[in-house]
Amino acid sequence: MKTLKIIVHGKVQGVGYRYYTKLYADEIGIKGTVRNLSDGTVEVYASGDMNAIQTFIESLYKGSPFSRVSHLESQEIGFIDHKDFDII
Repeated sequence: MKTLKIIVHGKVQGVGYRYYTKLYADEIGIKGTVRNLSDGTVEVYASGDMNAIQTFIESLYKGSPFSRVSHLESQEIGFIDHKDFDII
């Protein structure tokens, strides 16, 4: 089990991106959080097995229908045992 901190850049606020992220995380069993940051990016903490996290990262690039992701920054951090995936 691993946890990644991911910063999503692009048109990702005001377009349903956090809701999309939560729905997909719940579907594939990723635990963590997603929130908007004041600089217009979205911050995601994702915990799960590496295969699920890789699939999840691919979905973050796709995003919601009205979003446009320009790039992601990710780093592995110490494992966080999230109970659910929450929008904060």
